[in-house]
Amino acid sequence: MRICHSRKRPCIKKIIFILFAAGILFNYSLNIAFALNSDKNAGKGNSINLPDIQVLKGVVKKGDTASSLLKKYLPLKTIYAINRRSSDIFPLTHIRAGRMFKIILQENHLVGFEYEINKKDRLVIQNKNDLFLINRLPIQYDVDLEVVSSTITSTMFDAVRKSGEQKDLARKLSDIFAWDIDFIRDLKPGDQFKVLVEKRYRDGKLFGYGNIQAAFFTNNGTLFKAFLHKTSNGVPRYYDENGKSLQKAFLKAPLAFSRITSKFTQKRLHPIFKEYRSHPGVDYAAPKGTPIKTVGDGVILEIGFNRGMGNYINIRHYNGYTTGYNHMSKFARGMKKNKKVFQGDVIGYVGMTGYVTGPHLDFRMKNKGKLVDPLKHRLPPANPITPDEMEAFITRTIELSEKILTARKQGSHDKKPT
Repeated sequence: MRICHSRKRPCIKKIIFILFAAGILFNYSLNIAFALNSDKNAGKGNSINLPDIQVLKGVVKKGDTASSLLKKYLPLKTIYAINRRSSDIFPLTHIRAGRMFKIILQENHLVGFEYEINKKDRLVIQNKNDLFLINRLPIQYDVDLEVVSSTITSTMFDAVRKSGEQKDLARKLSDIFAWDIDFIRDLKPGDQFKVLVEKRYRDGKLFGYGNIQAAFFTNNGTLFKAFLHKTSNGVPRYYDENGKSLQKAFLKAPLAFSRITSKFTQKRLHPIFKEYRSHPGVDYAAPKGTPIKTVGDGVILEIGFNRGMGNYINIRHYNGYTTGYNHMSKFARGMKKNKKVFQGDVIGYVGMTGYVTGPHLDFRMKNKGKLVDPLKHRLPPANPITPDEMEAFITRTIELSEKILTARKQGSHDKKPT
C-alpha cells in the first residue's frame, strides 16, 4: 500500500512523531488515573480498587413481581430458576406490596438482591459468578432499651401516640396484660403505664419494637407488674413480681380494642326480629376486618357458615371448655376443621355475616357443655416460676425495676437522636 510517493522520509517522520505524542498522552492519562485511585485508597494499604458497588433501594409497589423488579438485570429463565431454588426458603411469588428491597449492582451487573419478608427476616440472594446463593437471614437493627410512659385520657392508642410512640406498642402492652385487664371495659382516665422496651432503629429511624422486658400498669388504682422471663425450656413468658404467671387458660377478650354492645343475658330484644330472645354471649363491636384471636389453645371443632351466625368457628379447648366466634367477614388463612390453634392466634376477622345489623363479633363460651358468661367466669391460672429459678428471677426483677424508676426521674421517655 502506498502512503506517500516522492516524499517518503518526511512522511515516516510524521508517523513517528504522532506515535510518540500519543504515547506521552496515554502515559499521562494513566498517571492521572493512578493518582485518583491512590487518593481514594489513601490509608488503606495495598488494597485493590474494585469497581463501584451501586445499591438501589425501593419499596415493592402494587402489581410488582420478582420478574418485574429483576428483569432489567437477569433473563426471565434465570429468575424462574432462582424462584424454584428459593421456594423452600421463601418463594419469590410471595413478594408483597409495601415491603422494602435492595438491588445490588457491580458495573450494572446484578450481584445481590434482598427482600424484607417481615420485620424480623430478609431474603438474601447473592450472585457468585452466576451461582446464586439463597438464604433467609435476620434483619440487622440497632437496638436500644428505653423507657416509655404515659397517662390514659381516652384510649390506649391515644396514650401511646401522645408519648411519641407507634401504635404497635399499644398492642404489645395489651397482649401482656390481656389476662388481667380488659382494655375495652376496664380502662379509666388517669390510668398510667411505664414500659421498658427494646426499640429497633435503622439509619437513626424507629423501625418498631422488640421485646418488652418489663411493664408497670396502674389500672383504676391497682398496680400490675410484668417481667419477661425465659423458662428452663426456653419459652419466654411474663410473670408478676412474685413469680406468678400473667398468662391464664384464656384471654379476657378475643379483641384487643373494641366496645361491648350486648352482654350475656336471658332476655334481649333482637334487633332484626324485634322479639325478646336469650343472648348467651357477648357482642364486641369493631370495624370490619379487625383481627379476632382465639382466647386459648385448642382444636377447631367446627368451621363454616349458617344463616344465623354467618361465618363461624367453634374451638374445643383441653380443659372442658369450648368457645364460639360468629359473624366473621372471613377466616384467617389456613383455618380448617381439626387444626390446632394457640392462644392469641388470629383465626378470622370481624364482619357482619348472618343475622346482624352492623359489624361485630358474637363471642360465646361453654364449660363442660354449659353456656357461661365470659365476662364473669373465673379463669384458671397457668404455672408459676419454678423454685429453682426463683432466685435468678427475683434478681432480674429488681434490676429491671430500677431501670424503669431511674429513667422515670430523667423523663417520661427518651428519644434516640436522628
